[in-house]
Amino acid sequence: MTIHTFGAIDVGSYEQELKIFEVSKARGIRPVDSLVRRVDLGSDTYQTGKIRSGNVREVGDILREFREVMNNYRVTEYKAYGTSAIREMDNASMVLSLWEQRSGIHVGVLSNSEQRFLDYKSAAAKIGDFDSIISDSCAIVDIGGGSIQISLFSDGKLGATQNLRLGILRLYEKIRSIDARESQRDAMISEMVDSQLEVFQKLYLNNRKVRNLIIVDDYISALMQSRKMEDVPAAAFIEYVRMARDMSVPEIARRVQIADDNVPLLYISGVLMERIIEAFGTEHIWAPGITLCDGIAYEFAEKQKILPPSHNFEEDIIACAHNISRRYMGDETRGETIETIALRIFDALRKQYGLSKRERLLLRICAILHDCGKYISITNLAECSYNIIMSTEIIGLSHIEREIVANVVRFNHSEFVYYEEQQNMSDLDLDAYLMIGRLTAILRLANGMDRSHKRKFEDFGLTLKPDRLQINIRPGVDITLEKGMFAHRADFFEEIFGIRPVIRQKK
Repeated sequence: MTIHTFGAIDVGSYEQELKIFEVSKARGIRPVDSLVRRVDLGSDTYQTGKIRSGNVREVGDILREFREVMNNYRVTEYKAYGTSAIREMDNASMVLSLWEQRSGIHVGVLSNSEQRFLDYKSAAAKIGDFDSIISDSCAIVDIGGGSIQISLFSDGKLGATQNLRLGILRLYEKIRSIDARESQRDAMISEMVDSQLEVFQKLYLNNRKVRNLIIVDDYISALMQSRKMEDVPAAAFIEYVRMARDMSVPEIARRVQIADDNVPLLYISGVLMERIIEAFGTEHIWAPGITLCDGIAYEFAEKQKILPPSHNFEEDIIACAHNISRRYMGDETRGETIETIALRIFDALRKQYGLSKRERLLLRICAILHDCGKYISITNLAECSYNIIMSTEIIGLSHIEREIVANVVRFNHSEFVYYEEQQNMSDLDLDAYLMIGRLTAILRLANGMDRSHKRKFEDFGLTLKPDRLQINIRPGVDITLEKGMFAHRADFFEEIFGIRPVIRQKK
């Protein structure tokens, strides 16, 4: 039996955590040890955009300590990630370089959607009847230091996800900056939270109730775990949270096993959850007690194919794209037609050109969102589509992947801007730009094959030859328009793949 000793590191806004796991097919993911240190990075970043030099050095020393612990456990692989405090830094690349020099640990930076997706995967793995819970109306509320993520599920599918800047550390700093009495604290938090929840309700709930709620956080979950209350009615949850507020700071810290300084964050989390429960009409609460480190470990096990998938997460990403398309009045029928054609072309090329499963997923999203910009402007479809996609979070995609999708959709409707021409327009590297070229060539071809919007290529065959991709269509279909406007798309496809697409129709 192969056992992987894996280290997961979360460089959080308020705390830094190392978790050691043993991962194997026989036992799954088993926590071995954990180490938590506290340096408040978020207060610096959210106020000034930079971390004080003393805190930079202190985190570097903590990471060096984490490295020594991992060496003692003979950790074979690790992943270290920073979250919102690092994302919002003006000089993140310099700080990350200093940390790596000091500790030998490379810290990656998760986009918000990547971070929340890891938490979501971990919750799905830990909650045994997860698919049953989300088959009814359900929301996952993921509470971080800088923001919270609310993901709505209906009939087992992800319906909508939205990021709100209501993170507990951000709320704490706002309250501290206001000269107000302690008796006013609850009302202040409620006012800040309710104003954003009201907008969320109008956009996504339409007076519907969210019966089930899953909490992912560091403090409320720890409180519930201390009383073995992972799964409770909402009324019991609120009663216990309110009771905990009347306890002394040392008593709460001892019971939940957190530092005294963290108790105010627990308090804010409690008020935040009360407001969400009341707004959503929630009946039942799950607090599985997972952290980002658990999600990092789950991702490792999934990629190594040590654990089978606990849920079809790819379909959640697709469902998210469909919801964005519907929000901007996308043509769902035509999107399905283009997606079908594009995927058949992709699959014909996949083996010879080494196209990846992830590229296939991105192509699907491009096809679904191919016309989202027409909601704003039909004449400026390309740029409007790009701006919509870049401004809309797609949970499960990194920022770079979202930019790849946005560019493919844009270049589907406009002239391609080559990597050498882009200059400072984007941070995308050459590999990402080559992917944009491949996906654009396929999407343009699929779009051209349905130029009349009459689904003439519902029944076609593909033959890959050394010099061409032969598209075989049955006789009796009038494809005069498609053939007449095919040349420009074929030229670009040939430039990218080195073979020319040719339409062949038997008489």
